[in-house]
Amino acid sequence: MSSEPLTAEQIEDFHRDGYLIIRSMFDTEEMKLLKRAAKEDRELEAHSYSKGDGEGGKVRMSLWNHPGDGIYGMFARCRRIVDGSEQLLGEEVYHYHSKMIMKDPKVGGAWTWHQDYGYWYQNGCLWPRLVSATIAVDAATPENGCMQFLKSSHKLDRIDHELTGDQAGADMERVNEAIKRGEVVHCEMKPGDVCFFHCNLLHRSDQNRSENPRWAMICCYNAASNDPFKDSHHPRYTPLSKVDDSKIKEVGIRRFSDDESDVAWLDDQEDQSARGLD
Repeated sequence: MSSEPLTAEQIEDFHRDGYLIIRSMFDTEEMKLLKRAAKEDRELEAHSYSKGDGEGGKVRMSLWNHPGDGIYGMFARCRRIVDGSEQLLGEEVYHYHSKMIMKDPKVGGAWTWHQDYGYWYQNGCLWPRLVSATIAVDAATPENGCMQFLKSSHKLDRIDHELTGDQAGADMERVNEAIKRGEVVHCEMKPGDVCFFHCNLLHRSDQNRSENPRWAMICCYNAASNDPFKDSHHPRYTPLSKVDDSKIKEVGIRRFSDDESDVAWLDDQEDQSARGLD
């Protein structure tokens, strides 16, 4: 693939809307490898933790800082994702963290309206020069609690956040006024689709009340020039070694023969993003 996977029109769409969905960025075989790795990964399960949504539900996730050399790392370091992120931010990026969001059937909780920068501002990132890439492991639909975006809301800049349950939610007085003047869209995706979204884009999701799981891997990137001014539970600037896209299948297939994980998990007690708002 080209070292510049996104077109000028797609970049323009991202800056206008705050998000960009790329259909079938990963093929069926790549997604089968990622899905099998995630769903059979005992370490991923063991290091998962839950955050209450303030509505009686819980969102389950596992989170890690450095991408590593396993299949998760190959997705987070592949040129399709990293080059795309650099095109959107206009400069070198480094891996801020990755996470697996696990919305299980009937029990997966909601996310309140928030901006990711509402969390990351607390970690010493001076500017909102961060982007996330969500990889759909399962299909994402309104029925199983797909993400919802307030289109173009990244142009509002940072909104104050406060705790709602275990989550940091945006000031709802301001959010409700913004919704009156904007458009809420559902981010429906099929496995292999990728959605890039700006760290100031307001987003939320409903509880999963369906019979179908909604798992998604989210890779987050910070601009190299936005190196945090203080230490936190997420890393400061660490050069990112990109890999060719072909490494996904090569490493993914090998994983099931040696069954090793090199992920440095971040556990619940280390995740201080929302606690800074306590």
